Amino acid sequence: EDPSLERHFKGHRDAVTSVDFSRAKKQIVSGSMDSSLMIWSMKPQMRAYRFVGHKDAVLCVQFSPSGHLVASGSRDKTVRLWIPSIKGESTVFKAHTATVRSVHFSSDGQSLVTASDDKTVKVWTVHRQKFLFSLSQHINWVRCARFSPDGRLIVSSSDDKTVKLWDKTSRECIHSFCEHGGFVNHVDFHPSGNCIAAGGTDSTVKLWDVRMNRLLQHYQGNSVVNSLSFHPSGNYLVTASSDSTLKILDLLEGRLLYTLHGHQGPATCVAFSREGDFFASGGSDEQVMVWKTNFDADYCDVVKAQKYGSSVDGTHGTASEMDCGIHHKKTKTQDSSRTHEQQDEENSLANTLEHILGQLDVLTQTVSILEQRLTLTEDKLKECLENQQKILQNKTN
Repeated sequence: EDPSLERHFKGHRDAVTSVDFSRAKKQIVSGSMDSSLMIWSMKPQMRAYRFVGHKDAVLCVQFSPSGHLVASGSRDKTVRLWIPSIKGESTVFKAHTATVRSVHFSSDGQSLVTASDDKTVKVWTVHRQKFLFSLSQHINWVRCARFSPDGRLIVSSSDDKTVKLWDKTSRECIHSFCEHGGFVNHVDFHPSGNCIAAGGTDSTVKLWDVRMNRLLQHYQGNSVVNSLSFHPSGNYLVTASSDSTLKILDLLEGRLLYTLHGHQGPATCVAFSREGDFFASGGSDEQVMVWKTNFDADYCDVVKAQKYGSSVDGTHGTASEMDCGIHHKKTKTQDSSRTHEQQDEENSLANTLEHILGQLDVLTQTVSILEQRLTLTEDKLKECLENQQKILQNKTN
C-alpha cells in the first residue's frame, strides 16, 4: 500500500521549519518562522496549543525521549525548554552568539546538543541547562547536530560543505566527510548507530559507514534536500525537498520508492514517529501534514523485535548493508527461553521507569521556571528600591 495523507494542520502564520512526534504519538510539535511553536493533538477535535516566547523565528523543535519536554532553538540565539501542557511554561537560556539551527536530545534524555550560525556545536545538561563543552572546527554555519543512539558520538553538518563526526568523551573530531558539493542542511544517525545520512543543496543524499568512514550509498535528486529521517526499522529514509516533494528511499534496494506531492512550495522538514507507522512534514505553505506509512507491512514486528531483543531471521543484503544494520524484511520469532509473562513484566518495568524519568524532567523544569521567576522578582525589587532611594534623595536635595 502507498503512503497516504491522514491529516493536515493549519495554524502557523509563516513557513514551518521543524516537526517532531511525541513518544506515544499523541502529539506533534512544529516550529515556524512566525516565532511560535504549536503542539497538535493526533486525537480528532482536540485543540492545538500555540507557545509564544521566542523573539524571532523558531528553526528547530524536538520532544524529549520521555515526551514530557520540548526543546526549541531560534534566530533570537536562545534555546527554550517547554512543558507541553496548556500553560506552555518554559525556561530560556542564551545558547549561542548567533542563530540556533538545531536542537537534539540524547537517547537517555540527559543531554542536549545544539548547532549554530556561530560555527559551533554545544552540549548542555537538560537539568539546569548547564553548559558542558563546545565543538568548534567548522568554518561556516552549522546547520544540524545529532547524538548517536548510544550517545557516544555526535555528527554535525555545515555550510562549509562537510559532515563531521565527533567523539563525545574526548571531544575530538574523528572524521570529516567532504563528498558534498554544497551546504549540508541535515544529517542523522541510522537507528543502528553504524551509519549516517546527510542531504544538502547539491540535491544529493549520501550514506556513510561511520566505522569504516566510507560512502555506502548516493542518491542524486533534482532539488535541494532540506531534511531527512530514518524509519525506525532502518530500511527506509524519507526526505523533504525544495521542489515541494517528499521522497521515500528504499535502503535495501538502493532506489527511490515513492515521490509524494502535498505541499505547495518547498517541503522544509520531515520526521517519522517513534514506531514508524506515521511521518509528519512541514512546508513553506505554513502547513503540517501527517502521513500514514503503509509501505512496509512488517515494520511493527521489525521495530518491536529490535526493541525487545527477540531473535529475527531473514536474508541480508551486501556486507556493508549488514554492517550498518540495514536488514531485509524479517519475521519475528519467539525466543523460547523467555515467556510472554517475563516480557510483559519487563515492558511494564521499563514503562514505569520511563514515566518516573519523565516526571523528573517536569519537576526539574518546574524548579528551573520558579528559579527564573524568583530572579526576575529579585531584579524588580532591586529596581523598585533604587527608584525609591532616588526619589528620597531628590526630596532631601
